[in-house]
Amino acid sequence: MRPLYLADHLHIIQQLRERLQQPLPGRVAQERMIGRVIGMPLKVPDNARPSAVLCMLFPVDGALNMLLMKRREDKGAHSGQVSFPGGSYEQSDADFKATALREAQEEVGILSSDVDILGALTPLYIPVSNFNVYPFVGYAGQRPIYNLSHNEVSYTIEVPIKSLFHPDRKTQVDVTSPAIPGVIRQVHAYKLEDGTIIWGATAMIISELEAVFEDTTKNL
Repeated sequence: MRPLYLADHLHIIQQLRERLQQPLPGRVAQERMIGRVIGMPLKVPDNARPSAVLCMLFPVDGALNMLLMKRREDKGAHSGQVSFPGGSYEQSDADFKATALREAQEEVGILSSDVDILGALTPLYIPVSNFNVYPFVGYAGQRPIYNLSHNEVSYTIEVPIKSLFHPDRKTQVDVTSPAIPGVIRQVHAYKLEDGTIIWGATAMIISELEAVFEDTTKNL
């Protein structure tokens, strides 16, 4: 895939919006970066907790970037992991899209009014925390101004799409989940240029988005 620079953004974003309304790559694309420490059940449990995350795209120095964040070490199931902004659905949320926007504002300070939601990716169940995650792809025309909730977030990570989707970024690593301490699993992961590891549900969501981007940009 060729670099995605500022001159392309309006066209790319419109193409991405249209592609997200069509049938999605789904589980096949997610499983390319599978990284579970607990096996997937045959069906999502009835008591699974609905949640939503925001995959935010925006320009930095003329190139399209994605926002990630490093969670605080809190002894939770996803303690210290790299993730998208997001969290549990609340009864006051109009829908899961509203959940993703609210959580992004609470965790990293992104104003909902600054985000153009392009569409949704395939929901993904996470056995280790019993979350059923609804991912949404959003776009902002300029780099966000952050206001972190330091009880939840250590820092933000801005990753150029060109770099993240490069074949060299894909690897396999040994990890230990906070939910099952002492148990080492080898998982598929994205490894950023600075050595940051992205695995688990976040990597699986990125994998589906990467497949969508491949469809969107293959003729550009």
